[in-house]
Amino acid sequence: MAVLQDRVAIVTGASSGIGWAAAKLFAEKGARVVVGTRRQSALDELVREIEACGGQAVALPGDVRDEDYAKALAELAMKRFGGLDVAFNNAGINGTLGPATDLSLSAWRETLDTNLTSAFLGAKHQIPALLARGGGALIFTSSFVGNSAGIPGTAAYAASKAGMAGLVRTLAIEYAAHGIRVNALLPGGVDTPSNHANLPGAAPETREWVEGLHAMKRMAQPEEIARAALYLASDAASFVTGAALPIDGGVSINLT
Repeated sequence: MAVLQDRVAIVTGASSGIGWAAAKLFAEKGARVVVGTRRQSALDELVREIEACGGQAVALPGDVRDEDYAKALAELAMKRFGGLDVAFNNAGINGTLGPATDLSLSAWRETLDTNLTSAFLGAKHQIPALLARGGGALIFTSSFVGNSAGIPGTAAYAASKAGMAGLVRTLAIEYAAHGIRVNALLPGGVDTPSNHANLPGAAPETREWVEGLHAMKRMAQPEEIARAALYLASDAASFVTGAALPIDGGVSINLT
C-alpha cells in the first residue's frame, strides 16, 4: 500500500543504518525522497537502489551542522519535487564516549551541534515548506539514552537526545494548529555501522551486554526503526503529535 503516495520527504543521515532503511521504505511507499548525509558516494548508491525499484530520489551531500545545508535541502525538495510533506531528521553521532570530566569542550560541542543544533536547523527551514503544503510531519531520531535511561560515559550524547525531546514538544505546540505533527523516535540499541564502532572488536561479551539491556534480548534492525518512522510520517498517525515513541525492545522497562 502506497501510504506516502505523491508526498515528498527529506531524510538526513541517509548513508547507512536507520536513514538508509527509512529512505528506501519511504520511496517504496510512494514518496519522492531527498536524501542527505556527508558522503556523496553512499548517497549515489542509495539513489541508484531507490530508482532501480521504481522510486524517485535526489541526493544532496553536506554537513547538517551547517544552516546553509539545511536550507538547501528544503529548497531542493521544493524545486525538484514541488514541495515538502515529511522531514525525517535522523542524522546524528554517538560522539566521544567516556567520563564527563574527561570530555573536552570541543567534543561536547561537536555532539550537541551534530545531534541537537542540526535538528533545530532542519526544522527551521523545513517548517515553512511544510506550511506551504498545509501541514505535514516532522520526525526526529532521539534515543532512550537521556530520556528513559542514563548510561555512563554518554554525557554529551544523552544531553543532545534529551534536549531533542524538549525541542519536539515545543515545535508540536507551536505548529499543531497549522497542521504540522512533530514527533520523536526513541530507539533502543540498533544494529548499525555507527554502533558497531562502539562494540570494541565486536567482542561477544560486549554485544551480549548491550542486547541484555533490552527485554527482548536483542538489538533492533534498522528496518524496524524505519517502519516506526513510516507510521509517524503517514496518516495512520494523524492524531499523534508531541510524542516520544519508544522503539526500544523494552529497554526502558527492563530490570533484569
